[in-house]
Amino acid sequence: MIIYKSEQDMAAIRASALILGLVHGEVAKMIEPGIATQKLDDRAKEFIFDNKAYPSFLNYKVGDRVFPAALCISINDVVVHGFPSNYVLKEGDIISVDCGVYLNGFHADSAYTYPVGTVKPEVEALLNATKESLYQGIEQVLVGNRIGDIGAAIQEYTEKRGYGVVRELVGHGLGKSLHEDPQVPNHGKRGNGPLIKNGLVIAIEPMINMGSKAVYQDRDGWTIRTKDGKPSAHFEHTVGVINGKPEILTTFKYIEQALALAR
Repeated sequence: MIIYKSEQDMAAIRASALILGLVHGEVAKMIEPGIATQKLDDRAKEFIFDNKAYPSFLNYKVGDRVFPAALCISINDVVVHGFPSNYVLKEGDIISVDCGVYLNGFHADSAYTYPVGTVKPEVEALLNATKESLYQGIEQVLVGNRIGDIGAAIQEYTEKRGYGVVRELVGHGLGKSLHEDPQVPNHGKRGNGPLIKNGLVIAIEPMINMGSKAVYQDRDGWTIRTKDGKPSAHFEHTVGVINGKPEILTTFKYIEQALALAR
């Protein structure tokens, strides 16, 4: 069942999203060769708690599995749901940072994939295409369109460039729960799926592989990797439908500011 959001609900999600954007900015300042990914998670938790909010992912349960961190940290061939650890970032890595914030009863969720230092041109092209595919999908979030229009736009944009679109993982509705209906695949057919209406709030999150679309799950029950070992990128925004059109509720502004200062 899709739960449509009121103007008051949207305002609460924006408040969560603002803290989330600032958290991403704090983490972005730290991403460089030589840093352990656990330190990124430590900073995220500290910032979220200092702002009287809660990390949406921390202690999130799926069956008997419990996610142990505030951030999903996914490096190179890890698609999503990787753990922070003592792994030290090195030149040429890519790192996806996925985070959620819960404040005043509502969640916001977003992700960004960073190059660590200088990466190969083909890896940079993957990051650019995946990020752009997110916005291609967002453009389809219009009253009267359907969820399938979002996935079709993402799939068309990325497959045309030779990339693999992960099928097993999807975007999702969110609000008082981190994962709500509808599911939002990154592939599909135009005109299919639930109708888009005012008040819909969804997380759109293309997960795009440099090679094959095939993935597998590690024994930890969380980490998803590409089967061919090639890199994967992941970008995500929380988007609301307001007055018939999409409003991006999360922001990459603070990430972009941090990256500009680092150049």
